[in-house]
Amino acid sequence: MLKDVAALIGRIGVGVVFIAHGWQKVAQWGLDGTAAAFAGMGVPLPTLSAWFAAIVELGGGALLVLGAATPVVGVLLAANMLGALFLVHLPNGLLGQGGYEFVLVLAVAAIAVGFNAGSLTVARLAKGRQVGQPA
Repeated sequence: MLKDVAALIGRIGVGVVFIAHGWQKVAQWGLDGTAAAFAGMGVPLPTLSAWFAAIVELGGGALLVLGAATPVVGVLLAANMLGALFLVHLPNGLLGQGGYEFVLVLAVAAIAVGFNAGSLTVARLAKGRQVGQPA
């Protein structure tokens, strides 16, 4: 049970960070502002990339918190962060302003919690419920 609680804490922590990043792209910068920023950083297809990043971060973060589709979500979130690493942060080095340490940690954490979600998930709850049983 302790392992499941630790996995839940990890999923919530990582998920909340991704939700915050996605929300920032939608609500604070707006998708047009995010696309413009991506264009300025040399990200290919900046409008599509902005939409992809916002949806994956917001939706993926929420799904991590809930514990639904976690392996798929973990891979998508990691791919998103690796794109940020290689397209934007890598030239800045590991540490310091614009460094890639944070996006690397988020990519690895997404994989780790995505494939080790524990049993305290909505997916497990939905599987465990029998047809005709009350929720």
